[in-house]
Amino acid sequence: MAATHSLRALHHHHHSSSFKRLSTPPPPPPSSFFLKPPSSSTSTTNTLSSLSSTTTFSHPSSTTSTTTSQAISFDTLQHHLSNQNFRQADEETRHLLILLAGEAAQKRGYVFFSEVQFISQNDLKAIDELWKKHSNNKFGYSVQKRQWQKVKKDVTKLFLKLGWMKKLDTEIEQYNYRAFPDEFIWELNDETPEGHLPLTNALRGTQLFNSILSHPAFEGQEEEAETGENGGVTVRDGTTKPLSNKFFKPNYSF
Repeated sequence: MAATHSLRALHHHHHSSSFKRLSTPPPPPPSSFFLKPPSSSTSTTNTLSSLSSTTTFSHPSSTTSTTTSQAISFDTLQHHLSNQNFRQADEETRHLLILLAGEAAQKRGYVFFSEVQFISQNDLKAIDELWKKHSNNKFGYSVQKRQWQKVKKDVTKLFLKLGWMKKLDTEIEQYNYRAFPDEFIWELNDETPEGHLPLTNALRGTQLFNSILSHPAFEGQEEEAETGENGGVTVRDGTTKPLSNKFFKPNYSF
């Protein structure tokens, strides 16, 4: 009989302990699992002040500061261009477009043509003005748009004018796309084609380039037609030759 009471007591004690363990709330996680709030409002204010201080740069056509739409500085681009480092300036321009196009482009690492609309007119004009100022108006998006209009917005003809395509050393007249970066021109001289820089990556097609040239920042430019009567390209000897059957399949690498 005593053994029976002992078993019952042990059974009761076991269930009671289990219930207590289940009903006891779990201990809080270590404090390291929580994000620490800012130590004070002063640090937040200082951070915001630091960001806002990078949003201005000296606009080339004015002595006043221009505020960009985001906390983005054009100082690096201006530095490269003022030192004629056009290769570095081209890379910085591509970087700025990604930043200005929005968070999705930043995460992706490149800009979709549909995101160009999110870039403000002031920012795109500022980039363009820097390129024109430091190239004697030979480089820049607005310069490329003027050439685009001259060839009736034919991208293939435009790439010839910009020097983004090269003539092949073959018996039959043929053209191919230049290889990046060695076959592009990174110096400013008399032989550098007008509008040669900045480059626009066309690996995913030419819609991005078209969207940039069609941006409201460059509206109002006069169209000039300099193509031949049959729609061909005028070459150096003054003759006009048709473009059909003269190009390899595009292989954009810039």
